[in-house]
Amino acid sequence: MKIVVGLSGGVDSSVAAYLLQQQGHEVVALFMRNWNDASVTLEDECPWIEDSNDALMVAQKLGIPFQVIDMSDLYKERIVDYMFAEYEKGRTPNPDVLCNREVKFDVFMKTAMSLGADKVATGHYARVTSTFDENGKETFHLLAGKDHNKDQSYFLCQLNQDQLSKALFPIGELTKPEVREIAKEIGLVTADKKDSQGLCFIGKVSLPQFLQQQLVPKEGEIVEIFRDSPLFSQEKPEFSSKEEELAFLSQKIHYKKSDGKAIGKHQGAQFFTIGQSKGLGIGGHKESCFIISRDMENNILFVGEGHGFPGLYKKALKIDNPELHWVREDLRLKNGESMEVMARIRYRQPLQKATLYQFENVFYIEFEEAQSAIAEGQFASWYEGEELLGSGVIG
Repeated sequence: MKIVVGLSGGVDSSVAAYLLQQQGHEVVALFMRNWNDASVTLEDECPWIEDSNDALMVAQKLGIPFQVIDMSDLYKERIVDYMFAEYEKGRTPNPDVLCNREVKFDVFMKTAMSLGADKVATGHYARVTSTFDENGKETFHLLAGKDHNKDQSYFLCQLNQDQLSKALFPIGELTKPEVREIAKEIGLVTADKKDSQGLCFIGKVSLPQFLQQQLVPKEGEIVEIFRDSPLFSQEKPEFSSKEEELAFLSQKIHYKKSDGKAIGKHQGAQFFTIGQSKGLGIGGHKESCFIISRDMENNILFVGEGHGFPGLYKKALKIDNPELHWVREDLRLKNGESMEVMARIRYRQPLQKATLYQFENVFYIEFEEAQSAIAEGQFASWYEGEELLGSGVIG
């Protein structure tokens, strides 16, 4: 087959390209340039140039064609502008999930197909298999990567059947140490290169620094809510239906300044996220303080002390129907149906026992154990065994 590999300049995609070549495929490497605004990269660092040089050296080593494609306009429009808009609303988007849905497996994939590719490969730690039903219809299954420390299926949770039918993840059966070992053995320049920790599209820039390019800092108050607040001891009402109960369990507590005590200042509620404890500059507490809520209108951050603070935990979350996505469309729930699954609300979170509920206008996930720091705008994803079945934006 002719396979286009998204070569990022990291060790994972480098080894993916090598493995495909070993399997006898015709491999073409494409490097995506996703950012060209020098005003928001760190001084003296231009990560995409360094990465594209590394990708070029890998392609030369493997003797495969190499091309750079500029996707920066598209990135700005589909990912960056969306991110800014979400942060301004007080939500926490996940750019990596969006980047896979909107760019790598959409426009990038279409570009690859226009070059005559049969499939597109990336260096994700995930797997794709397929089965046929009695009518010969093929269904694609998105599975977790074999390396549970590195599994990246969560980042692919918005892909659809058509995208999966054209996707390959050659390192999905390997562990990270095995990938590095292969890279060392064949002398790839990326063998010991550190994993990128920055945003998916601009490398080494930290998120607060990036957001400050467009979101204006504005001083506001940090208000501490205390454990003995009457807000946490309200009696659970009687419910006339499961839907009513889930609406109650998933609702946000709306804190007011008068519910607590002002203990500090911050430079803009939009720069923080639910569950964050670093960067608050609060002293005088035995345990760390965590952000439990943000009032965007009045620019107030509400915090509570300690990992086990009651305001951090919720038993259920809501996803609006338009924000719901099933990788396995054939398993989509109908109105009134439910399903037991394992679910997560953020990358690297251990899977949690949960039940999905589909109602006419809304979808809920109820967890067996209450979950900490459920953040609006993030993606929840759900699994059966190793297979990711679907996902949605937390409302």
